[in-house]
Amino acid sequence: MKHVRHFTPSLFLSLVHVCLVQANYAPYFFDNGARSTNGNMALLSLSEDTPVGTHVYTLNGTDPEGDPVTYGLAYEAGSRRYFSVDDNLGNVTLIEELDREKEDEIEVIVSISDGLSTVSEKVRILVMDANDESPEFVNTPYIVQVPENAPSGSSIFKIEAVDKDTGSGGSITYFLQNIHANKFTIDRHSGVLRIKTGVTLDYEKSRTHFVVVVAKDGGGKLRGDNKVFSATTTVTVNVEDVQDTPPMFIGTPYYGYVYEDTLAGSEVLTVVALDGDRGKPNSIHYCIVNGDEGSFEISNTTGAISVIKSPNQLKKEVYELKVQASEVSQEDDISVYAFAVVTIRVVDLNNHPPTFYGENGPQNRFELTMYEHPPEGEILRGLKITVSDSDQGANAKFNLRLVGPGGIFRVVPQTVLNEAQVTIIVENSAAIDYEKFKVLTFKLLAIEVNTPEKFSSTADIVIRLLDTNDNVPKFSSDYYIARIPENSPGGSNVVAVTATDPDSGLWGEVKYSIYGTGADLFLIHPSTGIIYSQPWAILDAEVNSKYNFYVKAEDTDGKYSLAEVFITVLDVNDHSPEFNENIQEKTMIIGSPVKIEAIDQDAEEPNNIVDYSIMQADPANVFDIDRSTGEIKLKSYIRSLDIIHNITKNKDCIWSVVVQAKDRGSPSFSTTAVLKIDITEETLHKGPMAAFLMQTKDNPMKALGVLAGVVGIMVLITVMISTAMFWRNKRSNKIMPVRRIIRKRQTPQPRTVRMEWLKFKRPSNAAEKFVVEDDAKSLHNENSNNNIQVAPVPPTAPLPPPPPALAPRGDVPGWRVPTVSGSLTPKFINKQLKKRGHSSAHNALVSELKMKFEKKNAAIGEPHI
Repeated sequence: MKHVRHFTPSLFLSLVHVCLVQANYAPYFFDNGARSTNGNMALLSLSEDTPVGTHVYTLNGTDPEGDPVTYGLAYEAGSRRYFSVDDNLGNVTLIEELDREKEDEIEVIVSISDGLSTVSEKVRILVMDANDESPEFVNTPYIVQVPENAPSGSSIFKIEAVDKDTGSGGSITYFLQNIHANKFTIDRHSGVLRIKTGVTLDYEKSRTHFVVVVAKDGGGKLRGDNKVFSATTTVTVNVEDVQDTPPMFIGTPYYGYVYEDTLAGSEVLTVVALDGDRGKPNSIHYCIVNGDEGSFEISNTTGAISVIKSPNQLKKEVYELKVQASEVSQEDDISVYAFAVVTIRVVDLNNHPPTFYGENGPQNRFELTMYEHPPEGEILRGLKITVSDSDQGANAKFNLRLVGPGGIFRVVPQTVLNEAQVTIIVENSAAIDYEKFKVLTFKLLAIEVNTPEKFSSTADIVIRLLDTNDNVPKFSSDYYIARIPENSPGGSNVVAVTATDPDSGLWGEVKYSIYGTGADLFLIHPSTGIIYSQPWAILDAEVNSKYNFYVKAEDTDGKYSLAEVFITVLDVNDHSPEFNENIQEKTMIIGSPVKIEAIDQDAEEPNNIVDYSIMQADPANVFDIDRSTGEIKLKSYIRSLDIIHNITKNKDCIWSVVVQAKDRGSPSFSTTAVLKIDITEETLHKGPMAAFLMQTKDNPMKALGVLAGVVGIMVLITVMISTAMFWRNKRSNKIMPVRRIIRKRQTPQPRTVRMEWLKFKRPSNAAEKFVVEDDAKSLHNENSNNNIQVAPVPPTAPLPPPPPALAPRGDVPGWRVPTVSGSLTPKFINKQLKKRGHSSAHNALVSELKMKFEKKNAAIGEPHI
């Protein structure tokens, strides 16, 4: 029974499992069409320029049972793997670069699996074209043979280029570089190369043409941009010669000589003719047309002319033979010909040297006048020189050369047979310079070559040169630097510039001028080059110490050169140091210096460097001054007011110091100022109001302004409270009880608070810092006894101060300021009142208020420092 119970559950589970397996359905892809970006990847097309790493598709499918699916990609054996897939998300990524020209379709096996069943499909992915290929010429290099008589406009060659792209990117158009410079055109579509209309080829002028052809595709998209690619190639066009040019004699004119000992049949000279068509020349046939009188003959093939009679049988001294050279074609036809004249002279043995002849006979001196720097290669046509040797044959062969400065001229011909016209040619134009040589002298030497006697002769060649304006005025320096003191009067010389022009006459005369923004204060003498200041010019180094401008040297023909002038205005010690005020007041806190400063308006050191010194002090030997900065401080042993009181019985501690400011110029200038110093001690742990009053002692208007501001704020607060209460009563339409108003008026608390707020904690000796002394003269009591005694002030709140006077006048009577030691009664001067304004009255007002505050503090027993 137990065995049956154990078997039954196991059998039941097996049956359930079989049922579940049989009920499983395979997953499948969604088919979303060709333009979809997700599904089964069917009919997907990608551009070949798609970047590697791009997400190109999303495999998407489902399982009927709703089980999760995974995706896969597979390739046939030997195929390149272009894509990878995310197993879970189905994202397909490009991992290999596409190239449509190599593979335009890619087969991929995509699969979807639910873990039990897997469905695979083979899909084709089309690779779309992008314009990533350049045109390529085929069958290169291009070498074309064209006869020179090819008609204009005729086709000579067809150029072909291919582009592996499709569409506009694969279409090709052709064009030529430098279309205006060559003799050819090309059909932009077919690539047919033609000779330009109206243009012919000439083998004798140019045998080869190089034509640069450009092939350009129609452009297309590549990675989002429109790209156009092109390629170039060179077509070599070789022009073939055609028989269209007659023969030409070379080495003309021809001269031959028959000597008295010449044997019959001897060769006299050889004429040479060449076919003008050098590419495919024809053979030349020679013959004597006339003039030989039966005494000479010529070789039909070589052109060698021989005498066929003995010299004593020759009846004439000179024979002129007319020789014809004819072209013989391959068909032995004579097509074209040319003529030359051969002069043969009958001479005797070598018994004459070479001789120079002028227009009127033998001459051994030739003169010529010419301008300098003739063009190179020019012939000196003014020299009519002929050289001749009366001998015959080799005895009449001699060389010509010039003896003199080398490399300037050359003589042609260098070798002469019997007779020649001498030509002298310019070889170095720069050396023919009037400024170097006024006259050039040469020896023209003729010396026989192959004779034992070596007969020779010379002729003098004298060439007189004429000047031309071939030089530009040149300054002795590219720039000039000058210095002039600022106190120089107008019209003072600054600097002299020099330019020279080696040309002669008017061409060598130099005229000077200046220009530029810095030239306004200066003039230049047009012929001497001396630069001087304008008569009205006032130079001031403090205003402008640097001037620069250009100076121009020009000849009469307009040729010129430039140089730059730099002028520095030297500073002169013409300013004294100046204080901003000759009488100054300073407050010195023991331990801290005060500073006095003077300004020197000179432009340069040491004229504007100021040194300070104490000329006089009352009392003496109390102050030190920094020579460079002007800082004044007490001697090191003075550290408190007590030490000062031991030095002097004057308790107000206001001392006068005469300070001198002296510059370092030569000569030196100085000035003095009187500095009145009020010495006080710096107090610590005082109230904020006391510190503020101490800081504003030298500026009482600042303290008065702050006090007025405080009062104004209190008035504003009172007005705002009153306005608020008015509007409150108006809105409630109620009349406030009188007793409430009376109770508010009898409350003393606000006044008490205000009085406490106005208390200041100051020592009794602080009032000494507010002693006022008139700038002109103060009345001091040397015994510290004053006529007016100060009554003790009860310890009550101080009364409001009287309103300050708006404008002090000159007739204001003397007033007294109570202090710890007494009172001072200064006398006012109208000038001083105008200068100081309200400052004295404000000092008195603040001092009086301060005095009362300190008496109150002393009464309540506040400790003193």
